[in-house]
Amino acid sequence: MNSALFFLFGGGYEWIVVAVLAILLFGGRKIPELMKGIGGGIKEFKKASKEEDKDKKEKIEE
Repeated sequence: MNSALFFLFGGGYEWIVVAVLAILLFGGRKIPELMKGIGGGIKEFKKASKEEDKDKKEKIEE
């Protein structure tokens, strides 16, 4: 089981290879824009999930 998780998430060297490939594919200037977009998407997702939880709690209280 541990070897399967290691294969899925990788170690330090695998992430370095992924980062280098991303820089080569997208260029150094595009990476911050991509990360900003991903961060905004995560922020929206968290906001929507919190609102959903709030709505569920309000319906339970009624």
